[in-house]
Amino acid sequence: MYCHLENRALLKISGADSEEFLQNQFSNDIYRLDNSRVQINAYCQHQGKIIALFWLIRSNGSFLLSFPDDLSEKVMTRLQMFIIMADVEIEDISEQYSQIGLISENHADAYSINERLSLLIVSSGERSEEVNDNEWTKACIDHQIPEVFLKTSEKLVPQMLNLDINEFGVNFSKGCYPGQEVVARLHYLGEAKRRLFSFKSESEMQVGDNLYCASSNTAKARGERYKGSGIVVSKVEYNSLFYCLATLDADLKDNKITLNNEHGAILEILNNE
Repeated sequence: MYCHLENRALLKISGADSEEFLQNQFSNDIYRLDNSRVQINAYCQHQGKIIALFWLIRSNGSFLLSFPDDLSEKVMTRLQMFIIMADVEIEDISEQYSQIGLISENHADAYSINERLSLLIVSSGERSEEVNDNEWTKACIDHQIPEVFLKTSEKLVPQMLNLDINEFGVNFSKGCYPGQEVVARLHYLGEAKRRLFSFKSESEMQVGDNLYCASSNTAKARGERYKGSGIVVSKVEYNSLFYCLATLDADLKDNKITLNNEHGAILEILNNE
């Protein structure tokens, strides 16, 4: 299945220092990335909160960054701040290329995300017939591939999105990057209390909605000051139901969870790992 991925930006990072530059900015080990796959990378601020979550590709001596386009201005401005005297050029090529998500398809030019999903970059005029990107979003939710949008930017540390599990999006043996000390301290000296789970509901939800658990100790202690124990990070309507990826305090995964308040729509958890 071919899915045209709308509302995604594409940046090209090139120049003699581009690899070292990205290695010093992102959470994963860029040096380990080959030309055949997508690498997930968190771009954090110094407090360890994720500004953007990138699909990083090595392509023809340069690098491509794919991410939701509502973060384009924020990402471009911040990356430019750190170039200083390095030989690095950042170019927005979103209008020149289309991004196609492949589900259970083989294509020689596609970049693998996992065993079922891959990403194809084509010139804007070369697009073939594709289906709605709801299919792609549902597949990403099924495979627990999160997103960070402008609404959730700088609200989540990598562990909340399970990026530390099997070092999916964070490499703990690479050198420093912004926020690395905070992320590493949680990994080695603490335990992530909030994790990523998938849910379904009969009611619509929005990215940024809070997950509410009336029976949680925090809710009981804070009363009206309790705003929730998690947040919706991606969502889709699919076959008349609504699905989402959301963070949640891990010790609440077996409790009743509703949206935004105790009278909100019920969320049914789909994974209890």
